Amino acid sequence: METPLMDIQGELVIASKLMVAAVLGALIGYDRERHGRDAGIRTYAAVCIGAALFTSIAGHLEDVAATSRIVANVVMGIGFLGAGIVYKDSGSGYSKGLTTAATIWCTAAIGVAVGLNMFTIATAGALLVYFLISLHHRAWYVRWKQRIKQNENNKD
Repeated sequence: METPLMDIQGELVIASKLMVAAVLGALIGYDRERHGRDAGIRTYAAVCIGAALFTSIAGHLEDVAATSRIVANVVMGIGFLGAGIVYKDSGSGYSKGLTTAATIWCTAAIGVAVGLNMFTIATAGALLVYFLISLHHRAWYVRWKQRIKQNENNKD
């Protein structure tokens, strides 16, 4: 199967999608970066851009099956990346990196949505992920979480 040529207008559309993906990914990475996490603006923007690029290229192929396979492989690849991020801290006995792995997975999904021209869904997803990862910096959430722990300790 021969890949159809793309005109400059099509390339500019994909370049615009990459810019949108970069902004949405950077938004998610901003909170992580601001609080000194290893994965920050660059990591999240790169994941979102990569997912959008793969998906946009797949859409250019005009083959729904190929697009589906590429999206599935983006999900699988990000799953492997996430598996490498998660580890168990032998000192505390707690797992580390779960939030980073989960939000990187979500960020890839946002990139896929951008690549498939689902800009409203991608923006809503990015805002929701940002809200979730910034929760532990909100006083009301910290108080609520402490109350839950106190209730669990009182039951024991």
